[in-house]
Amino acid sequence: MTDAAPEPDLRAGLEAILMVVDEPVAEVTLAQVLERPTQEVAGALRELSAEYIAAGRGFDLREVAGGWRFYTRPECAPLVERFVRDGQQARLTQAALETLAVVAYRQPVSRARVAAIRGVNSDGVMRTLMTRGLVEEAGTEPESQAVLYRTTPYFLERMGLRDLDELPELAPFLPDDMDSLEERKQ
Repeated sequence: MTDAAPEPDLRAGLEAILMVVDEPVAEVTLAQVLERPTQEVAGALRELSAEYIAAGRGFDLREVAGGWRFYTRPECAPLVERFVRDGQQARLTQAALETLAVVAYRQPVSRARVAAIRGVNSDGVMRTLMTRGLVEEAGTEPESQAVLYRTTPYFLERMGLRDLDELPELAPFLPDDMDSLEERKQ
């Protein structure tokens, strides 16, 4: 006989699911996942929503676009905006700057190519750059199906550039014997 963990109650289950969604989820979908009648789920969602409003929480549970989702309460929005904006202003690490430079000058480029140029795995740094909106996916490489990356319009904005043609020339910063350097890497 096994001791299975007890199922969370309906309200806890709803909160757990809605905490991780990035778009509204329909009542019927929630009912299917939680294996409960749709009317019971709908009632619980409305109760939770009213409870959050009455308690003056920093978030609301709202029904929008045919589904339910958590939203920041309007009076808390300036605080959230300041937090997000300040987080975006944090300086990039040396690894992030190197990775961003490789993407900017070699785009579209795969993570494997970035790693080969830098000589270290760049997956975590690439995720950071994507989260900050500086890098985005740009399709796939036909032969390997590897995801390709490029810089974003936000990157241009932050760098004060109209387009990529305004990136500074790399030649003055490269070693004189680039050909032998490339051969040694391969």
